[in-house]
Amino acid sequence: MHTQLGRTGLRVSRLAFGTVNFGGRVEEDEALDLMDHALDRGINLLDTANTYGWRVYKGHTEEVIGRWLDKEPGRRDRVVLATKVGDPMGDGLNDGGLSARNIVAACEASLRRLGTDWIDLYQMHHIDRSTPWDEVWQAMDLLVTQGKVRYVGSSNFAGWDIASAQAAAQRRNTLGLVSEQCVYNLVSRYAELEVIPAARAHGLGLLVWSPLHGGLLGGVLAKQRTGTAVKSAQGRAAQALQERYDTVHAYERLCAEHGLDPAVVGMAWTLSRPGVTSAVIGPRTRAHLDGALRALEQPLPESLTSRLDELFPPVGRGGPAPDCWLS
Repeated sequence: MHTQLGRTGLRVSRLAFGTVNFGGRVEEDEALDLMDHALDRGINLLDTANTYGWRVYKGHTEEVIGRWLDKEPGRRDRVVLATKVGDPMGDGLNDGGLSARNIVAACEASLRRLGTDWIDLYQMHHIDRSTPWDEVWQAMDLLVTQGKVRYVGSSNFAGWDIASAQAAAQRRNTLGLVSEQCVYNLVSRYAELEVIPAARAHGLGLLVWSPLHGGLLGGVLAKQRTGTAVKSAQGRAAQALQERYDTVHAYERLCAEHGLDPAVVGMAWTLSRPGVTSAVIGPRTRAHLDGALRALEQPLPESLTSRLDELFPPVGRGGPAPDCWLS
C-alpha cells in the first residue's frame, strides 16, 4: 500500500489522490467526503496544482483542500501534500513559468490557499526552457531553506529535461528532483522510451497521471451501453475510442474472460510496471476510489499480461530508446 518516493525516505501511498476534478465535476461537499474516504483507506499522497479548479476559478481546488485540512487537528501531519507551479495563474507577463519571481510568489500564494506552512512535494507543472536551471534551483533552494518546501518534483518533463535538471542540482550540491509525474498507461507507453529510464537512473519516483487514459480503459463500451459514461465520453478518451474501437472491445472482452473489471486491470497493469511509485487517480465517487484500491490487492496473471502486450504493444521493439528502434 505504501512505498518510498524514489531515493528519498518519504513514504507515500501507491495510489495518489488527484484533485483535478474538484470544482465543476466534483462539488466541495463531495470532495471533502472523498478525501476523508481516501485518507481512511491509507491514501496519504494528495496531488493538486495551483491552477486546478479553473472551471470555477484558478486556485479554487487548493482552497477546498485547505478547508479540509483545517477540519481536523493533526490531519496535515498525516498527508503528503503535493502541488504544482508553472502554468499561468493570470494574464500578467510574469504570472506563469519557472522564473525565480514566479516560483517564490506562486509558492507563497499556494501556502495561503492551502492554509499550511509547508508543501511536501512542489512540482514544476511543465518544463520552461526559457529559464536557466541555476535560476530555477536558486528559487527552489530558497523555499527549501525557508522550510516552505520539503522536496521538489517535475511533471511532464522529457527524459533529457530530467537529466539537465539533475546535473544543475548536482553542481549546487542539492538534492534536486525526487519525482516525475507523467502520463503512462496501456494506450500511451511513450514514457518507456526515455522518461522512465531517466527517472530510474536519477533515483526519481514516478507518479503516473491518467492511468486509465481518461477513462478509455475503464470499461467505456459497457458504460456507453448503460448510459453511465461521463469522462470517457469526452476529450482524448473519446477520440482514442474512435481510433481504437476494435482494440478496446477486445480488451473489455479479455477482462470479462478473467472475471475482472477493466478499470482494475488497467490500473493494476500500470502499478506493476518497473519504476512506477504511484498512480494518480481522480475519483468522482467513493465507488471509483474503492475500485482503484482493488488494483492493489492481487497481481495480474501472466496469461492476461501477455495478451495485454499483444493488444497494446510497446513502441518499437519495446524497452528504452535507442534499443527499441534497432532492428
